[in-house]
Amino acid sequence: MKIVKTIAEVRAQVKEWRAQGLTVGLVPTMGYLHEGHASLIDASHRDNDRTVVSDFVNPMQFGPTEDLESYPRDIDHDAALVEAHGGDLIFNPEPSEMYHEGFSSFVDMTVLTQELCGLSRPVHFRGVCTVVSKLFNIVKPDRAYFGKKDAQQLAVIRHMVDDLNMDIEIIGCPIVRESDGLAKSSRNTYLNEAERKAALVLSQAVFLGANMVRNGEKDCSVILDAMKAHISAEPLAKIDYVKMVDCATMQQIPELDRPALCAIAVYIGKTRLIDNFFTEDV
Repeated sequence: MKIVKTIAEVRAQVKEWRAQGLTVGLVPTMGYLHEGHASLIDASHRDNDRTVVSDFVNPMQFGPTEDLESYPRDIDHDAALVEAHGGDLIFNPEPSEMYHEGFSSFVDMTVLTQELCGLSRPVHFRGVCTVVSKLFNIVKPDRAYFGKKDAQQLAVIRHMVDDLNMDIEIIGCPIVRESDGLAKSSRNTYLNEAERKAALVLSQAVFLGANMVRNGEKDCSVILDAMKAHISAEPLAKIDYVKMVDCATMQQIPELDRPALCAIAVYIGKTRLIDNFFTEDV
């Protein structure tokens, strides 16, 4: 396993693998890897001959008041995890390598990005689509792996690949949770002891909503109200959104008459966390 910093190095290595007839998987990450990322690397290692992991905190998907500078970074830790899970190459570029001086081309999307995280983070998905498109062009993988915790991102990437006729299979992998239920996230490191305990309201609300669906509840407002009430009972929690949306369009729906995503975003202190469930998985 090796770490490279330039696009030219990635392309040279992939070209060598292709000459040997090998398949290539890509796991795009922003680094500070945890067991959730490890599950994506495991899936790619299983499905492909070689796996590239991008480790890049993408400035384009952070708003002016968001946590770009404080976002956790630890390339040595990341390298050990990637190697342990069968990754072959880490692409760890500087922002100047990905966005040269005068960079002015972007990949954007409507509809799917206008709900959920797109409302409070208006520049986020343009940054995601642009950097992922660049990574796809650099690596040219057979398959790319994304976690279902970022469910809207997964839907956006799948839609972009379909719209732009990209010859890449997109694989969504299940949420990985702590033993107490909290979804794994690099931002969990921001939480102090009290906040870490309070953050359990996210997974508790998700499990509550999923159980209501499992028991036959179809009225979205009934499910969402119960989830909101549970979250609001925690003093350290502030709801950004709790919504039920159509899986295909990310638009809100009143009842469960189609495949749906129940997605939540909650501030625990100053830290914004997300969680979700798909009704088809219940």
